[in-house]
Amino acid sequence: MKYMDIVKQRSDIVFAVSVVLVLAIMLLPMPSFFLDILLSISISISIVVLLTSVYIKKPLDFSVYPSLLLIVTLYRLSLNIATTRVILLRGHEGPDAVGRVIKSFGNFVVGGNYAVGFVVFLILVIINFVVITKGAGRIAEVAARFTLDAMPGKQMSIDADLNAGMIDDEEARRRREDIAREADFYGAMDGASKFVRGDAIAGLIITGINILGGLLIGIIQRRLPIGEALQTYTLLTIGDGLVSQIPALLVSTSAGIIVSRAGSETDLGQEVTKQIFVNPKALSTASGILFLLALVPGLPHIPFLLISLTAGSVAFILARRPETTEVVEEAVERVEEPPIESYLEIDPLSLEIGYGLIQLVEEPSGQLLSKIKSMRRQIAQEMGFVIPSVHIKDNLQLRPHEYSFLIKGVEIARGEVVVGKYLAVSSGGQEEPLEGIPTKEPAFGLKAYWIDENVVEMAQRKGYTVVDPSTVIVTHMTELLKRHGWEVLTRLEVQNILDNVSRTYPKIVEELVPAVLPLGTVQ
Repeated sequence: MKYMDIVKQRSDIVFAVSVVLVLAIMLLPMPSFFLDILLSISISISIVVLLTSVYIKKPLDFSVYPSLLLIVTLYRLSLNIATTRVILLRGHEGPDAVGRVIKSFGNFVVGGNYAVGFVVFLILVIINFVVITKGAGRIAEVAARFTLDAMPGKQMSIDADLNAGMIDDEEARRRREDIAREADFYGAMDGASKFVRGDAIAGLIITGINILGGLLIGIIQRRLPIGEALQTYTLLTIGDGLVSQIPALLVSTSAGIIVSRAGSETDLGQEVTKQIFVNPKALSTASGILFLLALVPGLPHIPFLLISLTAGSVAFILARRPETTEVVEEAVERVEEPPIESYLEIDPLSLEIGYGLIQLVEEPSGQLLSKIKSMRRQIAQEMGFVIPSVHIKDNLQLRPHEYSFLIKGVEIARGEVVVGKYLAVSSGGQEEPLEGIPTKEPAFGLKAYWIDENVVEMAQRKGYTVVDPSTVIVTHMTELLKRHGWEVLTRLEVQNILDNVSRTYPKIVEELVPAVLPLGTVQ
C-alpha cells in the first residue's frame, strides 16, 4: 500500500518516465527475457483497456482514452522495432533466442506452419483495418460533428434550467464542462482513430520487411539454405506479428465500443442483457429456427439441439415472469405524467432571442447571463423586491439578431442588436457622426451607431457611450422592468416583502395587515 500511495502521488513522474522508457525500447538492444516481459505487458494493457471500455457507463468516464491510445500505439511500435532487431540479429540461433512469447505464438498458435501463420496474420490485419478501425473512425467522425452541432442547443437548455431555478450555478457549471469535454473527446477520438489505422498498416509493412530482411540475412550473411531461412525467419516474424496484432485488435475493439456507446446508468454487459432478454419472443423464435437446422441432414445435430434447448428454456423462463411489474410500471408512468394544467403555465419573465444571438448566452464568451443576474440585484436594491428569473429561449420566428421581452407571455418590446459590433450611443449633444450603421438605442430612443471594435476609442473621444450587445439588451430590459414592475409584483412577493419587514418592525405590519388593509389592497 505504501508503494501504491507513492505511485499515485507521483503519477505524473511515473508517466513521464514510462514515455522515456518507451523511446529507450526503440534504441537499446533488449535481452529475450526482458522482451518477454515487455510483450506480456503489451497484451495485459490491451486487455485492461478493452475491459475498461466495457465497464464504463458513458464515454466521458474514459476521457483519457485518446491520449492513452497514442501512448499504447507508440509502445507497441517500439516493441516491433525491438523484436525486429532481435529476430534479425539472433534468429539464426533458434526460436529460444528471441524469447518464449514470440516462439509460442509462432509454434503453438499457428502449429509451427508459417503459411498458416501468415494467413491468420492477414485475417487479423483485415479485421482490424477494414472492419473495426474503419467503423470506429467513421462513428467518431460523425459523433464529433453532431456533438459540435448540438452544443448551442445544450447550452441553451442549461441556461433555461438555470434561469428557471431548476438547477444551481454549480450544477450548470458542471454540465457546461461536460458538454465541452464531450466535444473535445469526440474530436480527439476522430483523430485518434487514425493512430489505430496507421498501426494496422505499419504492422503489415513491418512484417513484410522482416520476412524479406530475414531471408536476405539468413541466405547471404548466415549461409542458411533457402528453406531453412524461410522456415526460421518467417515463423518468428509471423509470431512477432501475431503478438503485435492481437493487442492492436483488442485496443481497436475498445475504441469501437467507446465511440458507439451512449450515456447510460449501467455498463455495457447489463445494457445488452437487459435489452436482449426483454422480449422472450425473439429467443423462442431463434430456438425454433435452431431446432429446424438441427434436423437438416449433414449438419451437426447435437450442437444445434443444445443451443435450441438453451434458448427455448430462457425464453420459457422469461415468458413466465409475472406481468404485475409491467402493470405497476405503467401505473407509475401514468401517475408521474404531468397534469394538463401544467402546459398552461407561463413564465413571469422571458427573453426570446434569434439564433444569431445564441452566442451571447454561451460560455465562456457569453456575458448576457451574468449581466441579467446583476440587473436583478440592481432592481432589487432600487425597487425593493426581487424580480423572477428570466427564462431565455430561442425563437426561430424572430430575425437572427432580434430579441423580444415578454411579461407573463405578453410581448412588451422587441429590439435588434448586431453581434460582433459595439453600440455607440449619443449623449444628446451634437456629436460628430461615426462610420457605422445608424440606429436608435432601444431603451431611451437615443441616436446611436453600430461600430466596429477599431472605432471604439475614437467614438469615446467624441463623447459617445460605447456598450456591447449584451449590455444593450440588459439596459433595455432594466428600463422595461422599471416601467412594468407592478405587473410582476405578485401577491406572494408582497407577502415575502411584508415578512421581511415584520422581522424588523413587527408591530407596524401587524397594525396594517390585515387589520387596516387586506393583502390584495397592499399589492
